[in-house]
Amino acid sequence: MDSLEKTKKRALKILGSRNFSEQEMIKRLTSKGETPEDAETAVKWLVGLGYIDDSNYATLIVNHYAARGYGEARIRDELYKRGIPRLMWDEKIAELENADLNDPAFSFLEKKLRGSDDKDDLRRAKDALIRRGFSYEEAAAAIGRYLEALEE
Repeated sequence: MDSLEKTKKRALKILGSRNFSEQEMIKRLTSKGETPEDAETAVKWLVGLGYIDDSNYATLIVNHYAARGYGEARIRDELYKRGIPRLMWDEKIAELENADLNDPAFSFLEKKLRGSDDKDDLRRAKDALIRRGFSYEEAAAAIGRYLEALEE
């Protein structure tokens, strides 16, 4: 069996565990000892077969992290880590914004604060939102919506 066929076989085996981006698969194959040329050829072969699709994978990542209540910065970080081309980021995040999802920041605050309006709790919750990838403005607006909901 020549090295390219061996690389293709290894790539198919790796794909059995989870989805990968093109860059992730190339890195994975080269870390297993395959040559960069064979790895790139095998990945192009998998893309041609439809087994690797960065666009669909980016959509899965964006939806997964948004459903878990993470903000745009954290989602962008995950796309970067997984080697998704930057050109796709804005498109996929825009699709998410067009989807009618619940307010993840507000949902997070409801779970975290459970009706508390203590200033220290609010500050810690706002900081937690920022760590989850929301901007300062988004976190502050979510705190405002939370406090309005408490008053009702």
